[in-house]
Amino acid sequence: MRNFSHECRQPRPPALEPSRAELVPRRPCRARPPPCRPGRRCRRGRTAPHRLRRRGTSGGGGDTGFVTGTDGISTVPEGERVAAPDLSGETLEGEQLDVDDYQGKVVVLNVWGSWCNPCRAEAKYFAKVSKEYEGKGVQFVGINTRDGSTTAALAFEKDFGITYPSLYDPTGKLMLRFEKGTLNPQAIPSTLVLDREGRVAARSLTALDEERLRKMLEPVVAEK
Repeated sequence: MRNFSHECRQPRPPALEPSRAELVPRRPCRARPPPCRPGRRCRRGRTAPHRLRRRGTSGGGGDTGFVTGTDGISTVPEGERVAAPDLSGETLEGEQLDVDDYQGKVVVLNVWGSWCNPCRAEAKYFAKVSKEYEGKGVQFVGINTRDGSTTAALAFEKDFGITYPSLYDPTGKLMLRFEKGTLNPQAIPSTLVLDREGRVAARSLTALDEERLRKMLEPVVAEK
């Protein structure tokens, strides 16, 4: 009888350990959501592409209806304007001021700080134009921001002949009340023009000279 006890045999390959990927349980497949229907919003919170409406450039994010024109001045068509938020508080002189009290007037809001060199460059133009429009249904209001005390801000107003009031807003909380995309907290100085109904009608996120300030203001003043 043939003896097979000494026959050479191939060694068995070692058992392969399962890979890390095989040890992690796979998630069950999820069905794709159906395409968005007109009038509905996608699950991610975005409006379906076929429902988007072009509203110009907002510059700071958000859908605020701004249309950018020449010289960096943005305007909002009358039918798309939104009301400015509550803008009330203490002025640099410690008096109470509420912008809503100027309903029926065109209001020019200028965000500034005494530490800001571009604010110094434009201040003389605001002082001049604000005085020219006194008694013409236009009210200028400043929003002083990031000044640690009112001392430097009051000195600024005296140096440049600013006679209109400024709300004292050292932490920028008034700026944050505006609809997203209206103002950029990093863009100082900034200027907004409110129409006679208290709605945002025009905006600039850079310093203005006299010509550009008038260009922002005069079309809103001319509205009936």
